[in-house]
Amino acid sequence: MTLAVAAGLWAAPPARAEEAQAQTQAVCDVPESLLQSESALPKVADIIKGGRPLDILVIGSRSSSIGASEDFAYPARLQAALREQLPSAMAVNVSVELQARKSADEVVKDLPALLAAKRPALVIWQTGTVDAMRSVDPDDFRGAVDDGIAAMRSAGADVVLMNLQYSPRTETMISVPPYLDNMRAVAQEHDVPLFDRFAIMRQWNDNGDFDLFNSSHGIELAKRVHDCIGRALSKFVIGAAHPAPQQQN
Repeated sequence: MTLAVAAGLWAAPPARAEEAQAQTQAVCDVPESLLQSESALPKVADIIKGGRPLDILVIGSRSSSIGASEDFAYPARLQAALREQLPSAMAVNVSVELQARKSADEVVKDLPALLAAKRPALVIWQTGTVDAMRSVDPDDFRGAVDDGIAAMRSAGADVVLMNLQYSPRTETMISVPPYLDNMRAVAQEHDVPLFDRFAIMRQWNDNGDFDLFNSSHGIELAKRVHDCIGRALSKFVIGAAHPAPQQQN
């Protein structure tokens, strides 16, 4: 669905709006297996139960943003989706700390000050891309992720790990499996939910939902992918928090 069609929803009759919404949901379709986690988010669950403000910090790289279109980037779309799904009286605030061109180890060094300043209930840590591009030793990467999770939990925050984005254009240029595998291992070791962005985006590409190889689609493709990532991530977070039905809209 193009951006023009999406914009037209504001003036569309109800039947057409519902049809367009269904099309968007179909494009954003993600298998339930990729939206479920055996690990929980106890602090988020407690906040939802109490109806208190939910402050989320996204620690990411350039793929967490869309230049001058930040309202369309996945952190903003996550915030919007959570506000739709959680009780209307409950405040949800998502802030972003971009750590462009920083390895996991470099990000960890800045965590104590960042967490003290932001005091988030949930940290979504997107990592692995820079380490893969630099060919950082996978064991060193694993150690850095381990240290990062420990620092976030010491600050009293729940943690969600998010792995690399999938790109068929760079798949043969960068060896990503060691970093994906290490993130999965650390997540299991620490009982932390892992949002498998790589697998989700690869499925969208393989199914033809998005052509991630063709760069000519530019900003509009990025907006649609980010919107779908935000929607999927909101379901993942709520699922890991296990709220009661009455605690959702």
